[in-house]
Amino acid sequence: MFHAGERAVRHRAGLTADGRGSATVGAVIPPVAAEFLSRQHLLVIAAADDSGAVWAGALTGPPGFVTTPDDRTVVADRLPGDGDPLAGRFATEQDIGMLAIEPASRKRMRVNGRAREDGGRLTVRTEQVYSNCPKYIQTRTVTETEVQAASRTARVTREPTPAQRRWITAADTFFVATHAAGLGSDASHRGGNPGFVTLTGDRRLTWPDYTGNSMYMTLGNLALDPRCGLLFLDWEGGHTLHLTGRARIDWDPDRAAAVPGAHRLIDFDIEQVVQITGGLSPRWSFGQYFRFNPA
Repeated sequence: MFHAGERAVRHRAGLTADGRGSATVGAVIPPVAAEFLSRQHLLVIAAADDSGAVWAGALTGPPGFVTTPDDRTVVADRLPGDGDPLAGRFATEQDIGMLAIEPASRKRMRVNGRAREDGGRLTVRTEQVYSNCPKYIQTRTVTETEVQAASRTARVTREPTPAQRRWITAADTFFVATHAAGLGSDASHRGGNPGFVTLTGDRRLTWPDYTGNSMYMTLGNLALDPRCGLLFLDWEGGHTLHLTGRARIDWDPDRAAAVPGAHRLIDFDIEQVVQITGGLSPRWSFGQYFRFNPA
């Protein structure tokens, strides 16, 4: 039902062996999922690079840029662009995690499998396909489908700049990429009210682990391999912020008790930062916070 990392996290969280884990997730894309993918503007992708560092990235386009030619294949007619940490990564077949998210409806689904470049497109052979609940998704509406940035530039640093620190601590949403050898890659969503991500050191940030679906796919992967990647989006400005580093689950109940809604805290030590100006083509306007976000 669960892989070894998921079992370890569930045991530490005091849960029984019952439930739905990654091993129970099927590979087939249901018709409703295919239709959902066909209308998306955003795919978050997750993969490890040649060094083993894990990154999260974004593929964007107008509705129809993602297709499903059969019930085990997803095709995006985009590849990671210049400066993206995952650019060129899929010249040969690699593990990939994908998250399709529609903020306006608070719907999301995950697709994990193996991906390769194919004539300027990214083709994914699915191994896990499943939907997630709407928890902690803030609504946003696409205002412009494809905005051509004046220029696309990438800035690489070892730690966040003051402006990037303000970006992180004001965020209400980010995405997490994880990878476990032999088990694949995974991309997941984290959301909360602004300030739910805090900077607790020059190169460390912390976020709370709220009540979720109890599958523990993200934390289960981190229990096996602490390397992970984070992605923050500038929804209105069209920029992306990519962090890679190592995460640690802090099980101290007293520390978690100081953070509303937290069952535990995740500390993330930053190893590299990449900011891409003009890395996001659509633009979104903010709607509403999820009403059950912890204060």
